[in-house]
Amino acid sequence: MGTVTIGVSIAVPEPHGTLLQQRRAAFGDAAAHGIPTHVTLLPPTEVEAADLPAIEAHLIEVAESGRPFPMRLSGTGTFRPLSPVVYVRVAEGADACTWLQKQIRDGSGPVARELLFPYHPHVTVAHGIEEEAMDRAFESLADYEAEWPCMSFALYEQGEDAVWRKLRDFAFGAPVVPQPRKGRGERREKPQTTVS
Repeated sequence: MGTVTIGVSIAVPEPHGTLLQQRRAAFGDAAAHGIPTHVTLLPPTEVEAADLPAIEAHLIEVAESGRPFPMRLSGTGTFRPLSPVVYVRVAEGADACTWLQKQIRDGSGPVARELLFPYHPHVTVAHGIEEEAMDRAFESLADYEAEWPCMSFALYEQGEDAVWRKLRDFAFGAPVVPQPRKGRGERREKPQTTVS
């Protein structure tokens, strides 16, 4: 059957996902249209296609042990100079993302792996483009905000055309739906920029 490249992530819902994808493309990031806007839980990982059923069963278990939680994006950060990335910050929900990715990569599971860098949940909006465009991404989204109740995560597969496509969603086991705080819009009146 061969191998496939998979990833696990939390999708950024509409209208935020498309808006950030369009902005990423406008900054000159050619990969933007092949990557749905997301927060990574498992980075691109090559696995045997025959192992997919076991991986899905593992993800079901992780999801069933998880709980819905509030997600909030706020402002920008960058991994430069270590890595040529500008991102929108996960201001709320980072602890839950960190817990989930640890469970997914657990050594006893089918996708155990080490990371190249310490885990830092974020939404990439520019990667590997010219410095001037990276600066523009960092500055123009400095006042960006979005929030939603996170109810699930998803398994994706990268096609031969380099486009990532969702295979399935994994809903959290608890029925409790967190309520976002009232009074938050997509933009703030006064930008606050934080670099992580």
